Amino acid sequence: MTLALPILVSFAAPISAEAESVSLRYYEDIVSRYHGRPALRQEILAAQAGYPIDDLVAPNGLLLLARQGSAVLGCAGMRIRPGDIGEVTRVFVEPAARGQGVGRLLMQNLERESRALGLTALRLDTRTDLIEARSLYASLGFIEGEAHNADPYANHWFRKELR
Repeated sequence: MTLALPILVSFAAPISAEAESVSLRYYEDIVSRYHGRPALRQEILAAQAGYPIDDLVAPNGLLLLARQGSAVLGCAGMRIRPGDIGEVTRVFVEPAARGQGVGRLLMQNLERESRALGLTALRLDTRTDLIEARSLYASLGFIEGEAHNADPYANHWFRKELR
């Protein structure tokens, strides 16, 4: 019997090869879901270009990667916004790793890091078709509420008070 390696979550530079690779897979997934068909390479790159990640580094934010051995299973990022609010972004789990608690582990680590930074709340946006994400956020105590941005692809906004 072979034991599975533990899933470890750690900080990553958004410009690292691992982060760029998982970012492409994230955009491939969400663009494909949005269109209801496999995404074209130019659609993936255009979507990625519209949402830069160079600010997901201290002191403006952070990027976490979940790894099992050498495999990157997912990512989650957070930007620090005015009012000591963390804006969650880029939450993604590889399809083969879904249902194994990777998203929950990433979000729990992100929340712990946000508390350590003294943030008072986390907020995020998502879409109707990202059913698993909405379910995860609700199970972690995020409450759906009013829009906090004008992102044309978002139609659900969540917030979690940290204090």
